[in-house]
Amino acid sequence: MEQVDCIVAGAGVIGLAVASQMAAQGLDTLILEAADAIGTETSSRNSEVIHAGIYYPQGSLKARFCLAGREMLYRYCAERSVPHRRCGKLIVATDEAQEPVLASVFANAVACGVDDLCFLTAAEAQALEPALQCTAALLSPSTGIIDSHALMLSLLGDAEAHGAMLSLNTRIVSGRGEPGRIVLKTMDGVSGERFEIATSRLINAAGLGAVALAGSLSGFDERFLPVLRYAKGNYFSVAGRAPFSRLVYPVPEPGGLGVHLTLDLGGTARFGPDVEWTDTLDYRVDPARGERFYDAIRKYWPGLVDGSLQPAYSGIRPKLSGPGDANSDFVIQGAADHGIEGLVNLFGIESPGLTSSLAIAEHVARILTPGTR
Repeated sequence: MEQVDCIVAGAGVIGLAVASQMAAQGLDTLILEAADAIGTETSSRNSEVIHAGIYYPQGSLKARFCLAGREMLYRYCAERSVPHRRCGKLIVATDEAQEPVLASVFANAVACGVDDLCFLTAAEAQALEPALQCTAALLSPSTGIIDSHALMLSLLGDAEAHGAMLSLNTRIVSGRGEPGRIVLKTMDGVSGERFEIATSRLINAAGLGAVALAGSLSGFDERFLPVLRYAKGNYFSVAGRAPFSRLVYPVPEPGGLGVHLTLDLGGTARFGPDVEWTDTLDYRVDPARGERFYDAIRKYWPGLVDGSLQPAYSGIRPKLSGPGDANSDFVIQGAADHGIEGLVNLFGIESPGLTSSLAIAEHVARILTPGTR
């Protein structure tokens, strides 16, 4: 039976960042991906925003890793020429009753270590974005956008440069713990061929499949399996270039951040995501859902023309909280939590997972290779 130092399950942005980090430590690293390409799920079906770290509870993993990961990601993109832009974001109150929410957002961001937010009057915000309507705003200059697929290709290139290997169409069927190692049964998704491989380190970065993967490992205590819920987010776009150069977010609302405006690197405006709870991985976008977006968008962009929204794409977030629940934090489990030596589970890695990816990878490396900086 073949054995490697490290297996990473999942070739999304988190798995690829972890694989790059582990391979750079000199570990023989294998990436197993069930799909036929890298990053086909959550990693490429999102807003592609580099978040500043504004909204998350102080002391949470999301707050810590977003703040650290943001700066690591900007440096990485500059060094590797990964397409990105630090375009900034406006968080807007569209009536006076919402303005106290801006103050609470500001206070939380400062408590989390974000030190560059500034308040703007309506006139100051509209000087930056003439098409905008608001009564007040917060400017976040550290928010940006990124080409997520280019980032993943760069991370894969880094991992492979350090000797890592990628195996696509490879599904982990089950696993078992043995003294000093974890043995995985895998299946080739094309040929159906099955084989076993052993490793002393397994990082479960399977995203939407992470809970199922952990549950397939014999001896894994079910008490440590969270309940995973699929939250589908639908996005709509407008044809041509929108009259904005920055992202625009309404003040947060119960259950989410509202229908916000993001931009891709080509300048196309995208609106969303909404929240559609589902039990299936169905990425089709119902055009009728776009009708619910108009009123929300016109609160800050009254110039949105009737009939101009068109379905763009959707993504599904691996959420550990359900409808009406407070948003859950990332869950990163090592042997100190579940008792299986060499296993790290990454559960509920939704937004700001893309921004946090390099910081999460460093954290995982510290768990599995003590002494890592």
